[in-house]
Amino acid sequence: MELETKSLETKDAANTREIKEAFADFLSAFDAFKQANDARLQEIEKRGADVVTDEKVDRINRTLDEQKHAIDELMLAAARPTLGGEYKAAPDDRLRERKAAFDRYVRKGDAAGFAALELKSLSAGSDADGGYVVPLETEQTIDRVLSKASPIRAIAAVRQIGGNVYRKPIASVGAASGWVAETATPTTTNAPTLSAIDFPAMELYAMPAATQTLLDDAQVDIEQWLASEVQIVFAEQESTAFVTGDGSNKPKGFLSYTKVADASWAWDKIGYVLSGGDGAFAASAPTDALLDLVYAPKQGYRANAHWVMNRKTEAAMRKLTDEAGNYIWQPGTRAGEAASIFGYPVMEAEDMPDIASASYSIAFGDFARGYLIVDRVGIRTLRDPYSSKPYVLFYTTKRVGGGVQNFEAIKLMKFSAS
Repeated sequence: MELETKSLETKDAANTREIKEAFADFLSAFDAFKQANDARLQEIEKRGADVVTDEKVDRINRTLDEQKHAIDELMLAAARPTLGGEYKAAPDDRLRERKAAFDRYVRKGDAAGFAALELKSLSAGSDADGGYVVPLETEQTIDRVLSKASPIRAIAAVRQIGGNVYRKPIASVGAASGWVAETATPTTTNAPTLSAIDFPAMELYAMPAATQTLLDDAQVDIEQWLASEVQIVFAEQESTAFVTGDGSNKPKGFLSYTKVADASWAWDKIGYVLSGGDGAFAASAPTDALLDLVYAPKQGYRANAHWVMNRKTEAAMRKLTDEAGNYIWQPGTRAGEAASIFGYPVMEAEDMPDIASASYSIAFGDFARGYLIVDRVGIRTLRDPYSSKPYVLFYTTKRVGGGVQNFEAIKLMKFSAS
């Protein structure tokens, strides 16, 4: 056990060193990018665009994207569980029994342990539709990595529910107020306008496969193996739904709601500002539109605001400078820290659209107040040794929903001149 602990510590140290080295290379590449882009801007001012300089800037920009992607992968790999090792001691006998029963079920298909637990407790985890609830530690492991791998989950509000639908009352118009003298009779004010928004939890599934040899290997931590197999699949499906999902058998993404010019904003719609060009930023003072987007949400929503865009859009933002020649995009100060624009962190979401005519490629706002994710408690697994012999399939399901809960908190940029 001591040798195993030292081995894990050595592995963690190697991972940390690799991440630090990758981040140092990234910072060096960004310095080279700024120098090349400064030269490009000077060429444009003197003689117009230069193809060779443009290609050099784009090449370094692509290298930055590749290095940033590599750092993200290293950070995510460091957060994933190892497949070997012993179980940590459970806090009580009942949890130890559940973990042991789940292990036997996955390895051998023996569900007798769950049946015995059912006699002791109605919350043992039997699913009437088939399958069994995974142990709490496994669920927490999956959720922990989901919060790192699913960009919107990392910045949105997350609530656990016990049923299939979470209904949240919303005051779309606040209560009226006013001033009154000490001895005067206050006038009657309007009551708040209340409505309810439903957030149904939809079924998300993954179906990892294993050989019986793997399942028979006593050194493999079955719970950790299952968690590592399903968490990235879950994260990819969630990420798409939280951005562009249509709400049919999946969460409703914030880009799927009705969009209106911010000057005409109304509740249940998402406001947008214009970039100033058709499928591009304005040719003159392009950063002005980004500042307009920053100040579109009310002050209370800016303190915890994030930018949301995909990697290609972020690459375009790296080229932009303010009137003083300062780059508005800045890398994080250490590995794992988000880059920032105007001091607000950037969250990369690859499901955001590329910049194109009339696209909504940039979002900005307080997603913790604007977007709600609901997780129904419990992840279930159904063992299937028959459908794909000689492999054993594990139909693993998680119920999750999502949608906008505060339409004031999130604003978009539409890449259009009008």
